[in-house]
Amino acid sequence: MANTTQNTKGKEENRSNPTLDKAKDVASQAYDKAKDVAGQAYDKAKDAASSVGHMASNAASSVGHMASNAASSVGHMASNAASSVGDTADNLTSSAGTQLRNLGDTIREKAPHEGMLGSASQTVANTLRDSGRYLEEAGLSGIGEDLTQLIRRNPMPAVFVGIGIGFLLGRMLRS
Repeated sequence: MANTTQNTKGKEENRSNPTLDKAKDVASQAYDKAKDVAGQAYDKAKDAASSVGHMASNAASSVGHMASNAASSVGHMASNAASSVGDTADNLTSSAGTQLRNLGDTIREKAPHEGMLGSASQTVANTLRDSGRYLEEAGLSGIGEDLTQLIRRNPMPAVFVGIGIGFLLGRMLRS
């Protein structure tokens, strides 16, 4: 009897149930559609992420170029300002040189020409005139170059002069 029950069950299982088959087909179709929709959503998300990545990259590149251009502009403006300050300092030094030279010429004309006072006044006038001419021609940058060469030729006296000036400044600031 056990065999009969098993055979009956097997026959029942082999018989197809049209409702069950239809449900399986609908579930299979729904699964396939869900799979297709998920694949399409994945592709769209992937494309959107790639697009956002490209836009972010382009934006970062654009910001980088703008920052580079701004830094370059600031650098040029600072360079122009420094050049302008240097030119102004040279012009002022040249102007001071002209005034010194004119003062030397005035002293030469109005001071006595003879005797000990005449000799001293002529020496002062010549020194002022020569100093004024040097300032006019060399300017501030020329003075800096000449001073640098003088220190290179005579390093020890330059060190001693620097120590002396530092000592005097220290005493002046202390009192």
